[in-house]
Amino acid sequence: MPPKRCLRNLGCAAVLFSVFCGNASAQLSLPDRNVTRSVSGQFIVAGGRPVSSLATAPAVAANADLVQLEPALLAVSAERIKQTLWRTLGIDSTVPWRGKIFLELHPARSLDEAVTVLSEHFADGWDYRVALPDALPRARFLRALTGVTLLEFANRGAGARSAGIPPWLTDGLSQALLATGTVDVVLSSPGKAVNGVWASWTDTSQHGIDPLADARRVLRDHPALTFEQLSWPTDSQVSGADGGVYRASAQLFVSDLLGLNDGPAHLRAMLQASPNYLNWQTAFQKAFHADFAQPLDVEKWWSLQVIGFVAHSPGPAWTPAVSREKLDQILSVAVDFRTTSNALPVPAEVSLQAVIRNFDSARQTAILQTKLRDLELAQFRMAQPLVYLAAAYRATLADYLGQPRGAAPTPPSGRQSWATAPSKVSASDTLEKLDALDAQRRTVESSIKPDIWRP
Repeated sequence: MPPKRCLRNLGCAAVLFSVFCGNASAQLSLPDRNVTRSVSGQFIVAGGRPVSSLATAPAVAANADLVQLEPALLAVSAERIKQTLWRTLGIDSTVPWRGKIFLELHPARSLDEAVTVLSEHFADGWDYRVALPDALPRARFLRALTGVTLLEFANRGAGARSAGIPPWLTDGLSQALLATGTVDVVLSSPGKAVNGVWASWTDTSQHGIDPLADARRVLRDHPALTFEQLSWPTDSQVSGADGGVYRASAQLFVSDLLGLNDGPAHLRAMLQASPNYLNWQTAFQKAFHADFAQPLDVEKWWSLQVIGFVAHSPGPAWTPAVSREKLDQILSVAVDFRTTSNALPVPAEVSLQAVIRNFDSARQTAILQTKLRDLELAQFRMAQPLVYLAAAYRATLADYLGQPRGAAPTPPSGRQSWATAPSKVSASDTLEKLDALDAQRRTVESSIKPDIWRP
């Protein structure tokens, strides 16, 4: 029996991605029934009858965020999605494809139904089956088709080991597709008769002017995920239950990678090399070595990209009371505390000083790097009584880590400027400065009155 590989993390339901790996190599052969082939012959669509009653429900038919699938239109959509991805990544569309992608439709049981993908290796390469409900959210449909299309490209030269596709690449590219408008790419079957004519609802909002507009809106109010967090998203993040922070972060991250010198070429190289390594991280490091010599360089670069992105449109300024709450949140670190080794963990918060005193160097660096970025982002929206404190905290941490401080606001006349403090200071000096800043912060915060809502 040939080895089988399962492509994971393409669904967005409670069980984000169900994978069923059977035992026979004939699994990827479709049942004996009518099928529809795409123009290139790569996508083979079966099913579509009977149509789910859910797909024709009035609430579903009038929802522009849902797509209703039928074989002929699905075959066209799949080809258009592939061509759009290939243009983005600079892939030569004239190079012959290697793996067939079987798209099998079945009546939707719910709008939360997962998409199932099976990939299997044969003597002449890899083939794929995607089991799709005939009605599902547009974002989930694009994610599934983007993921399996990228996998087919990555596995063209693979042996028995399938490529690993980073989740942020699948989500970043599918969100870009969604943001730039999909009316001409994702073709949905008509779901409602209007005066005897079948019609589908579409969202005609302009997205092409700024493809990152939705990401900008989300990241104004929520910090972007770190590269480490993007690499290991949770189920709720992938499904969008986190307010879209993961999806927005992934879209921005992929957009910035594509903006690097030879960015598309590096992404292609990463995909093609993935089958040669046990994880995609190694393939990424090899492909982007010219840009990121060390793994930590990715986080540093990404932090600067996020800061620049938010600085161009930071959103409305926070009130003094909100600024106080935000600064308190940034300066505390969530930990799990155990009274004994066998006790259940209890969530708690510790200070930056506790991190420096008690955590090992690797954990310190990871935590303080995130705090550096959050403090610089917060500066763009902080009220004046606290913006200088945020800059001072950031400069203190940057000095301790031996890193550039970045831009800092000019402090009011008569106050100490932390912009000229020496870099690479010791832990003891850093703790002393943090204690002094905490005392200064308590004085400033005590004078801030609560916000009063006036209708």
